[in-house]
Amino acid sequence: MAKLIVSDLKNELKGKKVLVRVDFNVPIKDGVIGDDNRIVAALPTIKYIIDNGGKAILLSHLGRVKSDADKKELSLKPVAERLSELLKKPVTFVPENEGKEVEETIDNMKDGDVVVLENTRFQDIDNDFGKRESKNDPKLGEYWASLGDIFVNDAFGTAHRSHASNVGIAEAMKKAGKPAAAGYLLEKEIQFLGDAVENPVHPFVTILGGAKVSDKIGVIENLIPKSDHILIGGGMAYTFLAAQGHKIGKSLFEEDKLDLAKELLEKAGDKIVLPVDNVAATEFSNDAPHEVVGDDIPDNMMGLDIGPKTVAKFKDILKDAKTVVWNGPMGAFEMPNYAEGTLEVGRALAELKDAVTIIGGGDSTAAAKQLGIAPKISHISTGGGASLNYLEGKELPGIACVSDK
Repeated sequence: MAKLIVSDLKNELKGKKVLVRVDFNVPIKDGVIGDDNRIVAALPTIKYIIDNGGKAILLSHLGRVKSDADKKELSLKPVAERLSELLKKPVTFVPENEGKEVEETIDNMKDGDVVVLENTRFQDIDNDFGKRESKNDPKLGEYWASLGDIFVNDAFGTAHRSHASNVGIAEAMKKAGKPAAAGYLLEKEIQFLGDAVENPVHPFVTILGGAKVSDKIGVIENLIPKSDHILIGGGMAYTFLAAQGHKIGKSLFEEDKLDLAKELLEKAGDKIVLPVDNVAATEFSNDAPHEVVGDDIPDNMMGLDIGPKTVAKFKDILKDAKTVVWNGPMGAFEMPNYAEGTLEVGRALAELKDAVTIIGGGDSTAAAKQLGIAPKISHISTGGGASLNYLEGKELPGIACVSDK
């Protein structure tokens, strides 16, 4: 996919007002940022723009804004302050994202300046026209586009959504004959996830976990013909085990997806690899009595993690892999007694040599951070929902809207 990248515009940046859709949707409580990884991930694109004389005007959403009461907790002001610390230079925060103060602040910017506008989702409550941001109101996209000369989308986390601050701005910019490019973070996601889906080096192993088969149906169907193995753990494994006729006790499963699970198993043949043993407990609690059982679970117990034999089987398959995509935990990772399966998978990925390893957000990312293996992983996606959509083979609006080269 030959998309216009911010580096293609190097000679056009000086003196230009560059609108950048970033993903600053970070956890904030009482004004304190809990995890600044998404801010750090945006730095290469921001620095490239300002180092080449551009004026960076940053837009992002934060959380789900439902009423005026949410605005105090969901302001981007703490993010602007943290960005200033990371860039080691002043960052101007504007407590609005539309109107005279925004326009005057941008007009007064000097080359290399950085401005952060207020949470774009405030537009979903601050008007009489409904959810202008999340419903991609064209007039809002046109207004934001009018503030700049160039648009750069670097927010993969919202690439699966068509909002005014990504698709709306991009379409308005292109209509006005102005460039809409991808930032470095978006480029990296396209490169790694795109190659994994379209042109993986084999053996290609997909690892899927999480609670529900229904969340991963599209991924499984899309990757069956492309993967050499699909390793399945987490709550979704019990729907497959039940479809095979195994006893699953009180384990989480989707009864209405049993026929689909059977179809997928038939379609995949021996590509789908299920747990051969499980860590089972009497209830969903870290303190509940638990033990390792086989692939049949006693009636009074529920499976909460893959067992040691399954870990060994998965690691044996992974040791020869050249491309690995991992999305979703192998068990109830949030509880220490049921985290080992997920952590062992993470350790196995970190040990791989000459392999492209990709982690698709959520608890998988949390496991990588907990283990300290992030530097050993080729790519950790910044967008859980977007990465799933990409792995399903869907076109993402936030990527499609970027200008082609």
